[in-house]
Amino acid sequence: MIYDEKAIIDAVKLAINEYSAERSGEIKVGVSQRHVHLSREDLDTLFGKGYELTVKKILMGREYASDEFVTLVGPSLKSIEKVRVLGPVRNKTQVEISRTDTFLLKVSPPVRPSGCLEGSEKLVLVGPKGTVYLNEGVIIANRHIHLTPEYASVHGISDGDYVDVEVSGIKPTRFYDVQVRIRDDFNVEMHIDTDDANSAGLRNGDPVRIIKK
Repeated sequence: MIYDEKAIIDAVKLAINEYSAERSGEIKVGVSQRHVHLSREDLDTLFGKGYELTVKKILMGREYASDEFVTLVGPSLKSIEKVRVLGPVRNKTQVEISRTDTFLLKVSPPVRPSGCLEGSEKLVLVGPKGTVYLNEGVIIANRHIHLTPEYASVHGISDGDYVDVEVSGIKPTRFYDVQVRIRDDFNVEMHIDTDDANSAGLRNGDPVRIIKK
């Protein structure tokens, strides 16, 4: 068997760097674009009875990006087109947008963890086969961190904890009270929306560091 010495050295360096980052509390950033999670009922209305989403890309936590899109329409009758649907279907429809999006749509959604929809904002969804009027379900997702149980154990972090996150780079800053979620099908990653990413000069894959309270 012939070994590629350079490939072996590169792999070892990568493993060492990842181990060092993990021990130091460093994690990667994932920037979330606006998107929609649909209930079975609303998927049927928007795309047709019995319609099944087409998997485009597998994400963490059993979710996936689909090839399907909807249009968001606010009280101003201004719209945002080509908003991607994430699967699989959920019990309730949830729309996640940024604060910048609210200025166009003329809505005032609360900042909430995913799934906390009671009393949240209203909006109209338009699909190729129909229209859905949401009485609630529109939120600005809170900043949050996904961790594996192994990573959380190493750093003494529990599910539901709130930590601060330090950002280095060209626009150094600190995010306070970032919620931690732990599950064995998660990747180690902090999720922020496009507004937070732009304000701190962050892109997908950039490193940040957890600061325990």
